[in-house]
Amino acid sequence: MNAIRFLDVVAVLVGAVPALLLGVPALGYAIAGGAWILQRLIAVGERRFLVRVDDTRRYLGARLFASFGRIWLLAGAIIASGVIGGRVDGLTAAVVIFAAYSIAFAIRIASGPPERETS
Repeated sequence: MNAIRFLDVVAVLVGAVPALLLGVPALGYAIAGGAWILQRLIAVGERRFLVRVDDTRRYLGARLFASFGRIWLLAGAIIASGVIGGRVDGLTAAVVIFAAYSIAFAIRIASGPPERETS
């Protein structure tokens, strides 16, 4: 089941080859792909950190803060792609992040309700 949890990362990495061969802007794809992988690494670190939080209010606060931080990271990647490379790069970044998020969301739904990990 662990391999399936990271199917979105695999899709971003494997999808780069055909996308770039079809002429998708490389800058937008690279920024979005890098941001997606970075936010997934942050999510893994977040889970490891949250295992040690015993207080429910602090747990929820830390989880909310980290989740919104990852969303802002992805939004910043889309904006940066558009500003640095142009509209087409920004659109590419938005589509890559949307596709990766859709895959991650489908996996999360199929996995059932999340369980709070214990140390």
